[in-house]
Amino acid sequence: MNGIIANLKISGPALRTCFKLLCRFAVLLTLLPPIMPLALPLESGAGEAIKLPEASHDGKVSLEKATLERRSVREFKDAPLTLAELAQLLWAAQGTTSPSGFRTAPSAGALYPLEIFVLAGKVDGLSPGVYRYGPKNHDLSRTGEGDRRADLCAAALNQVPIRTAPAVLLISAVFKRTTGKYGDRGVRYVHMESGNASQNISLQAVSLGLGTVVIGAFNDKAVKSVLGMGEEEPLLIMPIGRPSG
Repeated sequence: MNGIIANLKISGPALRTCFKLLCRFAVLLTLLPPIMPLALPLESGAGEAIKLPEASHDGKVSLEKATLERRSVREFKDAPLTLAELAQLLWAAQGTTSPSGFRTAPSAGALYPLEIFVLAGKVDGLSPGVYRYGPKNHDLSRTGEGDRRADLCAAALNQVPIRTAPAVLLISAVFKRTTGKYGDRGVRYVHMESGNASQNISLQAVSLGLGTVVIGAFNDKAVKSVLGMGEEEPLLIMPIGRPSG
């Protein structure tokens, strides 16, 4: 330090003055409020998670009766779903069943490649929009604003149930979660898993007095655009509502 000062040829009085100024500046800094970091803008659709009503684990309709009465339903009443009904359907699809994270549908290697999206149109207590289900905390995260049912209907070859159902579930998958371990064979495992999840939804719908149908005919790119998907690939679309018949 002495060498630096000597090279700068700072006189003694000037050095003492600089030191006093530095001390005063340091004291001033201690009196200022802490500087808060700048808030970064939220990503599109990001926001607080919406906690769903707890799922029931003891329904009034037996598995045998639900299996007997399961049918493909394509016509729905113009009536909303309740948030509790939607929560029950989502739990049946991919809800957790143990502290270790096991889910309602079996998954090869417990790798869980499925992602469940909700297009809400008429759900009591839930604004119209696109949501992603979070199995771990049994909640929803909004990923898109506004009622997208008509757009999804157009992307699915104009199949009317998608537009008229109060809510639509879409089962998608991130294939690399499974193929990373099982290679190409993992593709088959993912499709098996989506079938298990869709059957769970179908049976749960019956037990709630609701109806649904599994739709597989759609334009993949158009569907991904409507839902704002990234690496997820759409597999099945399931409109949900109260049967009109």
